[in-house]
Amino acid sequence: MSGQQEFATPTSESLPDDATGSALDAFLALARSRRSIRRYAPAPVDRALVETLLDAAIWAPSAHNRQPWRFCVVTEAATKERLSKAMAAAWRADLAGDGAAREAIERRIAISHARLTGAPVLIVPCVTLADMDVYPDAVRSQAERTMAVQSVALACQNLLLAAHAAGLGACWMCAPLFVPALVRQALELPEDWEPQAILTLGHPAEEKQKAREPLASRIVWR
Repeated sequence: MSGQQEFATPTSESLPDDATGSALDAFLALARSRRSIRRYAPAPVDRALVETLLDAAIWAPSAHNRQPWRFCVVTEAATKERLSKAMAAAWRADLAGDGAAREAIERRIAISHARLTGAPVLIVPCVTLADMDVYPDAVRSQAERTMAVQSVALACQNLLLAAHAAGLGACWMCAPLFVPALVRQALELPEDWEPQAILTLGHPAEEKQKAREPLASRIVWR
């Protein structure tokens, strides 16, 4: 494809046995050591590195290979501030409607604001249905939409793992799902871009240790 780098598809047959094992071991170490990092050093992240991470993201599988992901990269402080304040206003109203105490509301909003404005880079992954199949019935239409959203999620995981491999910290935040139109407006995104998350990104200023529930408690064999 013009303008894109071509990659050979690796297979177990194309790698010696020791290389296959080493690649798996390296990947497992990467996947198991990734953590959600919410605090970052103020140092900027090189734009070329961000583009490399996004390139890793778009090699994820997608439904019908339609690649329904779109990404908005936010590095300008004023844009982060605008986005955070707009989302905070909506969240404040929701929390008040839920009956939360004012002090608790402001504390939670302050934490969220610090996370968004303190990250050197925000990446807002979006889904578009522009190239997805169209059906006359609700069941298949919903399935098609779910396929597109799942495709974007797969791309996000590629990006998160690539960021960790590059020595960066990142965190997946789902808040845009509650206010997609507001996020789209704040970032001046195309109408068919539906914000799905915010990925904060930067040089980590904290370390995290997390465990996972035993695999046996999350799997069945048939």
